[in-house]
Amino acid sequence: MIMAYGVANLLQSAAAARTTVHHTFDPSLLVRLAGQRTYLLGIGCQVLGFILAFLARRDLPLFLVQASVAAGLGVTALLGVLVLKWSLPPAEIVLLTLLLGGITALVLSAQPAHSQRLGTIVVILLAASIPAIALLGFFAVRLHGALGSVVLGSLAGVNFSAAAIAARPLAGEHSVVGFFTNPLLYLLVVHSLVGQLLLGLAMQRGSTTAAVAAMDAAGAIPAAVVGLLLLGDQIREGREWMGALGFVVTLAAVIGLTRYAEPQHHHATAPTRRPDPAAPLRPAATGR
Repeated sequence: MIMAYGVANLLQSAAAARTTVHHTFDPSLLVRLAGQRTYLLGIGCQVLGFILAFLARRDLPLFLVQASVAAGLGVTALLGVLVLKWSLPPAEIVLLTLLLGGITALVLSAQPAHSQRLGTIVVILLAASIPAIALLGFFAVRLHGALGSVVLGSLAGVNFSAAAIAARPLAGEHSVVGFFTNPLLYLLVVHSLVGQLLLGLAMQRGSTTAAVAAMDAAGAIPAAVVGLLLLGDQIREGREWMGALGFVVTLAAVIGLTRYAEPQHHHATAPTRRPDPAAPLRPAATGR
């Protein structure tokens, strides 16, 4: 899952950089991105990661799965350096190391267990959050640069967090009929689509690291809290301190990565120019 999400982030970022920047909350961006082979490959990797994450949520607590999704950012950064010649300052390398350490602590502290069912009120709140997040996204698209990446990425993270909350009990369905008649399935799909649109808009603002780090940070906390309070997520006895430390370190690392993020992609500013699909992505400046 970590590898799949890391590759997906990189491929979708490359496709978003080669598409005309959208300054409105327009779903047609997804249609335009779908016309690029790079984006479709990224979606394929994301679908694979999503399936693996869905299966993991059947037995593993959300605080572990969602924090592990954040580790995909490390894969993205590494591939960006090796393939696209991105530059990583020493501070970002330290943060990626902390990210790995935090995930390791979470793995050692998590107690596998099946999920409890969500109450009707929580399901209604998950549904009501869709138009609320979309409305915030409608105004957030006016932001530019790293700030736009962080805000839009955070909103995408809330969407994906809601999808994860819906997926945890849904993964425990024992029948095909129960699976397809469960409203959580359709909430999961809609939240994922809105989150995908917001993530595409965030990546267009130029900073993949900022967009993905903000998404992971915003997506981890709500899912972890709901999982522990409502879904029966558990921590191994005597390792509560390790789980708390691992979660805090992981979250601090992904938030810290937004501090050093500057645009890795640069769009043309002249109205008549269009990005060349065949042109390589420009590497980041060394002073990130």
